[in-house]
Amino acid sequence: MTPVRKRKFLVLGGWIFLTLGFLGLFLPILQGILFLLVGLILLAKTQPRFRLLKMRIKKRYPKTAAAFESAEARAAALARGKLFKFFRDEKPGKD
Repeated sequence: MTPVRKRKFLVLGGWIFLTLGFLGLFLPILQGILFLLVGLILLAKTQPRFRLLKMRIKKRYPKTAAAFESAEARAAALARGKLFKFFRDEKPGKD
């Protein structure tokens, strides 16, 4: 996958999760905060404003910063797994 396509997927996914998170703040079915954090993590990888927002949140709430980083590390480990092999820059057939 090319870097441009990967960036587009991250931006699209981030905005989708932010939208679901915003809706989840008002609808009792969706977990709003969870979706907002996932959207923030995805957009922080590509957008400088969201990267700054993520740093501000970590600075303002230092107790939750460790849990936030832990969740981000677990998500990265999941993304490196076989489930998301299509989205990595590896050639198919290499294991």
